[in-house]
Amino acid sequence: MSAKEGFVTIIGGGLAGCEAAIALSRCGVAVRLFEMKPHAFSPAHKSEDLAELVCSNSLGGMSPLNASGLLKEEMRLLGSVVMEAADETSVPAGQALAVNRVKFAGYITRSLENATGVEIIREEIKAIPEKGVVIIASGPLTSDELAADIARRIGKESLYFYDAISPIVTAQSINWDIAWKADRYGKGSADYVNLPLDEGQYNSFVGALIDADHVPFRPFEKAHLFEGCMPIEEMAARGPQTLAYGPMKPVGLIDPRTGLRPHAVVQLRAENSEATLYNIVGFQTKLKRGEQDRVFRMIPGLEHAEFARWGSLHRNTYFDAPGVLNRRQEFQFDSRVMAAGQLVGVEGYLESSASGIVAGMYAAAKVEGKEFEPPPRTTIIGALLDRIETSTSDNYQPMNANWGIIGPAPKGIRKKEKKEWLGNRSLDDLRKWLKEVK
Repeated sequence: MSAKEGFVTIIGGGLAGCEAAIALSRCGVAVRLFEMKPHAFSPAHKSEDLAELVCSNSLGGMSPLNASGLLKEEMRLLGSVVMEAADETSVPAGQALAVNRVKFAGYITRSLENATGVEIIREEIKAIPEKGVVIIASGPLTSDELAADIARRIGKESLYFYDAISPIVTAQSINWDIAWKADRYGKGSADYVNLPLDEGQYNSFVGALIDADHVPFRPFEKAHLFEGCMPIEEMAARGPQTLAYGPMKPVGLIDPRTGLRPHAVVQLRAENSEATLYNIVGFQTKLKRGEQDRVFRMIPGLEHAEFARWGSLHRNTYFDAPGVLNRRQEFQFDSRVMAAGQLVGVEGYLESSASGIVAGMYAAAKVEGKEFEPPPRTTIIGALLDRIETSTSDNYQPMNANWGIIGPAPKGIRKKEKKEWLGNRSLDDLRKWLKEVK
């Protein structure tokens, strides 16, 4: 199919869908972008504009020594309309990039309305179109009808409706003088990292956990939560020893420093094959980020933890991507159909936007019959997309930009210089890739 013979259908006018549409327009490929507003609204959306920010108006840190800041620079290299809008509508926010959300959405809406070859159709799509290249970018609040059609094709077990996300810490920030690797009763291959607590440490931790401030559920999130999704602080509130008999049970584990079984144990599990990131098992939470930083550092071994991802629990439709998609964001059941944004298992405004840019570029290559290699995994964008296909976690959860997914830096580089080195390598590799794909 040539660019003159067809068009790409995009479902959803959020950040990812808008980025994909602009990328296609710049490649000379026609776009039909379907957005259900104003005829239908999700519980969180209020404005008729595209690219409406429904939560925070902050897009994260701006420093290139911050993984989110590096992602911003990568997106600028790729011609991101989200970054154009953010720079144009920014408001004072210290070291973070925050925007006037009304002006931000207005800027992107006008950009799409004025883009060559982009037709915006205000209509709800309830099923995947049967012909042509399609990008599903309907976001975390995908309508029930479309979600049902997707579930029919990929299997209900591969479509999640709630994030139950535990925090992730970097391996290098764990205190290995305290932590040890072992499976319960010495079975298995020592896949878990164990952090022991004595009775006093446990009681102090549980008390702080119960008293900490948390993010309230939004009205449309007040659904029944399964036990597997229960926030750690909710479990703690059921009784002082609930966690010691639940996710922190010490049974079958002996602390090699003491030769004794601890009163409680926090377990960490590798999040990637390189074991540079570790998930705090069973610690999904609604605590505010500042409280997570304070309370979880009370765990012995995490005193100086570097959090690559914060815990959360909220409604968020997304796929069990490794069994459903490849790193080009194509569905395994039909390669002409792609996904972009939070549906693929990225977490955050910019991460979703970046996914949309690459989806648009790849869709353009599909239409024009050209080969297209995804961005290198030494970049934030490339690593996030690589994870879609290669994650080995048995509990796939959304990921945001962090240094762990593109690190570590080579040995011999000083700790203070590692982030700068990784950032420079990322931008250099992305520039080389851009020359190749263009």
